Amino acid sequence: MDRARQIAIVGMAVSGFLAALKITVGWLGNSASVTADGFESTADVFASGLLLVGLTLALRPPDKNHPYGHGRVEILTGLLLGFLLLDAGCLIAWRGLASAGDSLHVPQSYAVWPLIVSIFAKLGLVLVKYRHGKKIGSSSLLADAANDSIDIVSGVVALGALSLALHDPGRFWRADHYGAFCVGLIVIVTALRVMRDTSLHLVDTMPDDQTIRVIRDAALSVPDVKGVEKCFARKTGFKYHVDLHLEVDPGITVLFSHEIAKNVRERIREQLPWVDDVLVHVEPWQPATTTRITPAA
Repeated sequence: MDRARQIAIVGMAVSGFLAALKITVGWLGNSASVTADGFESTADVFASGLLLVGLTLALRPPDKNHPYGHGRVEILTGLLLGFLLLDAGCLIAWRGLASAGDSLHVPQSYAVWPLIVSIFAKLGLVLVKYRHGKKIGSSSLLADAANDSIDIVSGVVALGALSLALHDPGRFWRADHYGAFCVGLIVIVTALRVMRDTSLHLVDTMPDDQTIRVIRDAALSVPDVKGVEKCFARKTGFKYHVDLHLEVDPGITVLFSHEIAKNVRERIREQLPWVDDVLVHVEPWQPATTTRITPAA
């Protein structure tokens, strides 16, 4: 997790440098699209800072009032990141259209270089954040990676718009402003997707069927398990908490059934590192009415 915080700090530093570079060059070079992309990078600085705070709070150990830990703070951070991006996108889009009616200002050719630098820098950040976010199951880190990936798209759009304006200023001088508007729209779409994904985790949306199948198969691999009637899972931060209704022979002792349940819990946590804990409820097996779910080959 220290690695995730280091990535967030590096992301803040890179985005801060790119923001200052693009805003300065965009202003000096009369490029609305470069300036807009610079303000988008400014939002990235705040996003990475929010991510850093969320990761730090999410690592706090469970306590009396939070027996499941503080992992939901990390998911909430992803949602707040979505709101931040939405506000930034609306502001950038509005500013792009508002400046389209200004008097003719031909952008300078050197304004393309900050965009090129930004595209390659963000590509590196996306690869690092996405790989590590998938590894630790971090919603906010993946959201930040998605934000950086959209930065690449917005940079390409801004570069295309600026290139048109430079190629034929007489016909396409407004292309640079419309490029800024498109950058804002891209940020808005990204924000809505991030808010949707993180909201699904906050309302305890079940994972996909394959994930549930893997959990069931791990439980059924334990000796003396007759079946799995119900299996629920919810994400509480970086990992999942699982509720399992286990079926065992009704003729065994309570002590033996407890031992089976303990073995199931340990087996799932051992085989599936993305599962934090398992709550096992033991039920009597009824062969006449129960269809056992067997592990996949």
